[in-house]
Amino acid sequence: MVAIMNEALQLEVGQRVLEVGAGSGWHAATIAEIIAPLDTPRSEWGHVYTVEIVKALADNAKKNLMIAGYADRVTIINADGSKGYDEKAPYDRILVTAAAPDVPNPLIDQLKPDGIMLIPVGSVSLFQSLIRVTKSADGKIRQENLGGVAFVPLTGEYGQRF
Repeated sequence: MVAIMNEALQLEVGQRVLEVGAGSGWHAATIAEIIAPLDTPRSEWGHVYTVEIVKALADNAKKNLMIAGYADRVTIINADGSKGYDEKAPYDRILVTAAAPDVPNPLIDQLKPDGIMLIPVGSVSLFQSLIRVTKSADGKIRQENLGGVAFVPLTGEYGQRF
């Protein structure tokens, strides 16, 4: 799934990426390898900002990424990722790794023109779809269903209601 999502994001060197749901930090590390490869000058590097609502997961991801040598390419933030991370917006790419009931408007607002967002959308117990959201240069939004998926629920202000 990580490879499928990275390919669908059309990642490139130098991009600023927001990931919602850090988990272990693994997915952020794979993105960093693409947008900020070590064989590229630092001045051309992109950066991954990953927001995790669960403090223990954020702390663990930060530890994992530091040990693996990604601390200069990935920043972990312990906050409600369903609202995005406005402090470093706008983003070239946004990746959500938990299922939302709908595409959160704050994430659309934080996506750059010509940007791409991937987000699983659907209910906790029923079918979810991986949605690719593209924002055109003039700000128009297009959604494309990339197929069925199963993710944990997105929590926070724009997450699932239990």
